Amino acid sequence: MSRVHGAALYGVEGIAVEVEVRISSMLPRIDIVGLPEAAVRESAARVRAAVGAIGADFPNRRVTVSLAPASLRKSGAGLDLPIAIGILAAAGALGDASLEGLALLGELALDGRLRPVRGALALALAVRDAGCQRLIVPLGSAAEAALAPNLEVLCSEGLAEVALHLREGAPLPRAVPADLSGEPAGLPDLCEVRGQERAKAALEAAAAGGHALLLRGAPGCGKTMLAQRMRSLLPPLAFDEALEVTRVHGAAGLLRGGVAIAIERPFRAPHHTASPAGLLGGGSPPRPGEISLAHRGVLFLDELPEFDRRSLEALRQVLEQRHVVVSRARGVCVFPADFVLVAAANPCPCGWLRSGQRDCRCDEGVIARYRARLSGPLLDRIDLHVNVPAVPWSDLDGAKPGESSRSVRERVLAARRLQERRGAAAGFRVNADIPDGSLDQLVAATPDARRLLGRAVDQLGLSARAARRVLKLARTLADLAADAKVGPAAIAAAIEFRGDPENGQVRC
Repeated sequence: MSRVHGAALYGVEGIAVEVEVRISSMLPRIDIVGLPEAAVRESAARVRAAVGAIGADFPNRRVTVSLAPASLRKSGAGLDLPIAIGILAAAGALGDASLEGLALLGELALDGRLRPVRGALALALAVRDAGCQRLIVPLGSAAEAALAPNLEVLCSEGLAEVALHLREGAPLPRAVPADLSGEPAGLPDLCEVRGQERAKAALEAAAAGGHALLLRGAPGCGKTMLAQRMRSLLPPLAFDEALEVTRVHGAAGLLRGGVAIAIERPFRAPHHTASPAGLLGGGSPPRPGEISLAHRGVLFLDELPEFDRRSLEALRQVLEQRHVVVSRARGVCVFPADFVLVAAANPCPCGWLRSGQRDCRCDEGVIARYRARLSGPLLDRIDLHVNVPAVPWSDLDGAKPGESSRSVRERVLAARRLQERRGAAAGFRVNADIPDGSLDQLVAATPDARRLLGRAVDQLGLSARAARRVLKLARTLADLAADAKVGPAAIAAAIEFRGDPENGQVRC
């Protein structure tokens, strides 16, 4: 009998798996138990072929492979290597090799080569937390797995090298962590947008404080162009944020082309026909959805009223909690979902209501039903509502470029540094996440500002949630202006940003 460690993915988390192999004197057969998915069951054929390809003898007896914990369903082909090494060790082909404190990950080709595995970072963190000190991974997953701290990661190109290392101590190269110093590829610059100064100010506030933003306007007025430039206003990824993004994208199999670590914030723009599972996550085994793939980046929902109503209503909880809980009969998955939401919508189905360019063809009933697709509770969680009017040709033709993303990002960085110092003790990064219990103390609104907010609540019918979000947005606007206190001007600007662009009333 032998025992070796591996890991399997469940959602975006790695689960340490103990691989036990027993060889008994019965009719030749290989059994894999412990709730294996199809890819794990099929590893029996891959392991048998790979063991033969490296010149070793596969045991001609009953081979039983147990994957613990048995109550957790195992998926993926990353358990091929620990199963193969466990069989070789149980058969005595590795001599007196010690497998204590060793974990292995890798998919086997029929000729014994090792293929990369999905979610190498999450798997490496799982085996480290299970007490393993060393990890052997395929060469293609080495840079990602080596990002796990306090773990010795070795890499190999094939099963023969791993067996030789364990049997005779032949050295394996140590994996080098991926480099985070690279610069993101050229992002769209805000200076390319002509006009739309109010929308640009809203983008800056959303980037500085992590607030959700809704852009309304006729087709072609620049909503998508503005949203695509949000990412260029956000600060560079910190190392811990890069690890989070890498873990999510690695688990989803999106780290390709030699990329081992995310060096830029994600920008996800799912089509409005996306299913609830595609947007929120799910499936069997569970996979992260678009909102989790946007973690630490930007989620752009164009044509917001056209999305599935169930998906939009589920966003309400995500915008509050910053994570997604996917409950299934086989278990519960928690996916991270801390992103900046930028949404865009037309004022009516045809898009030309009060545009000044074309006549609207929609009657009042159609417009009412179209607007009813966005519920009040969802809109209440969006801090900035901005009308994006059409820009006259005189402002487009030959106009000077506006302010660049670099200069705006400098103000955003300065505001975020203030927020990080303010939230260090309370455990938040941006003003949108200020906990309610510390809101009054951290916002530091002046008495005049609070009286102004009180009048707005009474006269405009703001909900209690809306009032709290006005305070958070006002704190961000004060940070951008480098004001220690939130005064009436910041409160007034925050209230104005919550206004309904269709009729000038505040969205409550």
